[in-house]
Amino acid sequence: MNKAINICREDIFEHLKLSCQLSKILEGVMTCKIIQAKVTELGITLNSEELQQAADNFRLNQQLHTIEDTQAWLQRHHLSIDDFEYLIYTNTISRKLVEHLFGDRVEPFFYENQLNYAGVAMYEVILDDEDLAIELFFALQEGEINFQEIARQYTTQPSLRRSGGYRGIVSRRELKPEISAAVFAANPPQLLKPIITSYGVHLILVEEIIQPQLNEQLRIQILGDFFANWLKQQIEEAEIIIDLNNDNLNRRKIMSGNGNL
Repeated sequence: MNKAINICREDIFEHLKLSCQLSKILEGVMTCKIIQAKVTELGITLNSEELQQAADNFRLNQQLHTIEDTQAWLQRHHLSIDDFEYLIYTNTISRKLVEHLFGDRVEPFFYENQLNYAGVAMYEVILDDEDLAIELFFALQEGEINFQEIARQYTTQPSLRRSGGYRGIVSRRELKPEISAAVFAANPPQLLKPIITSYGVHLILVEEIIQPQLNEQLRIQILGDFFANWLKQQIEEAEIIIDLNNDNLNRRKIMSGNGNL
C-alpha cells in the first residue's frame, strides 16, 4: 500500500527557499500583481470573444485537441477549470496591457535603432594561436583551403564543426563590439582579417548582411524588451511583504458567453 504524503504551503515555501528558487517565484508573483494593478488603474478589460479566442489558441499551441487532452493537461499541472480560466485571462490581459503601454513606441524606436537589429549570415572559427590564424587567413585568400575544412580541423564545438563554421543569421547585438564593427563594414562575401578578442582569435567569413525589417516577430521582440524594462523598474521600486497566513485565494472568474472557455 502506498503511503500518503501530506504537503502544505509551508513545505512548498521552505523547499523553494532551500532550492534557491524563491526569488524567481517571488518575481513572478510580483509581476502578476503589478500587471493586475496597472490593468485596474487603466481600466483595461477583455470581452468574451477575446477570451474564447485566447483559450482556443492556447489549446492549439499545447495540442489539446479534445476535452480529454485538456483534462489530462490540467491534472498534470494541478490546475482546476477556474485556474485554467484565470491563466487565459492573465496571459491575455498582459498582452493587451503591453500593447496599450508600448504599442505606439515600437515603430519610432525601430527606426531610431534599426542598425541594432541588422543581421549577418556568417562563418566563424575561433583559434587560440594568432600566428596560426594569420597563416590560415592567407591560405583562405590563396584558395589553398576552404572555410569548411578549417572548421572541421580546428572547431571543437560539434554543431559548428558539422556546419563548417556556419553560425547562421546573427544579430548585431549578439556580437562583441570589435567584431560587429568589422562585420557590418564588410562587403559580402568577404573574408575578414583575424580579430582578437577575449575569446581568442576569430576567423570570419561574412556571407550576407541582412537588413532589418519591422515584421511581427521583431515587433513582439521590441514590445517584450519595453515591457521587461518596465517590469524591472516596477519590481525594484516595490516593497515585498510575504504573508503565508493569507487564505484569500479568491480570483476573478472569467467565463465566455456560454460558460466555458
